[in-house]
Amino acid sequence: MDKLILGYLAAAGLLVFFGRHAIPGAGWILALHAAGAAAIGLAARNPSAPGVYGFRHWYPLPYVASCYKEMSLLIAALRNTNYDAQLASLDYRIWGAHPTVWLERVSHPWLTETLQWLYALFVPAVLLVAGVLWRQRRFREFRYYAFLVSIGFLASYAGYLLVPARGPRFLLASLQHQELTGLATYSGVRWLLDLLESAHYDCFPSGHTELTIIAWWGSRKISRGLFWTYFVYTLSILFATVYLRYHYTVDIAAGALLAAFLLLATPYLYEGLGEPRIGRG
Repeated sequence: MDKLILGYLAAAGLLVFFGRHAIPGAGWILALHAAGAAAIGLAARNPSAPGVYGFRHWYPLPYVASCYKEMSLLIAALRNTNYDAQLASLDYRIWGAHPTVWLERVSHPWLTETLQWLYALFVPAVLLVAGVLWRQRRFREFRYYAFLVSIGFLASYAGYLLVPARGPRFLLASLQHQELTGLATYSGVRWLLDLLESAHYDCFPSGHTELTIIAWWGSRKISRGLFWTYFVYTLSILFATVYLRYHYTVDIAAGALLAAFLLLATPYLYEGLGEPRIGRG
């Protein structure tokens, strides 16, 4: 686990260093990377210190989630392009229409409100599986799930850097015939998400799709009821990402394929990094 996170901190740190003249607050970002690496090193050297056991299990999740904001700065500084037009064109060639525009015919305030909340609860849904495993004291399975979620986040960040795109709600805004409207809380929730995400190029692949599928997979060993709950939630997320105009359908396909690849390949990487052998099922 430490090797994965330290590898990311080193690689991202190099990108920040070489792009430091174009990245606001580059010095602070590098300092945070160094502090994060130092905290991991200190915890590894003092495994019996108070709080270290919990830290060493849980730290990857907030670490990789916090790096999301960093990627928005890196992409803006290092990639002077975006692929929205190409992704939208591919969608149109597949469906014969722009899916976000076509879905206007099923738009309804209660549906918009519900899907916006489901979309906003993505991170808590992913963390819930980790929390249940921890509560059940299934630490070996927890550690692998945390590793899988961490590498899922990092893989999606690599995709954002390679194929930067902002999404159909920006590119196709002039083609939409009506704005999405919800009920009492829709506008506030959407505004808060926009504030947290800032001007990010985070469409390809769909991290919501990828990580929700991973969470669905992780739920299968907890209980049958939770597994089917996550199955319904996963389908809802797939629909919500397009209905709410956050993603092109090719983003969804890429996120699903990435999730499938990671579920198959990560056990070998995990063991290759010296972690305990786990089941493949």
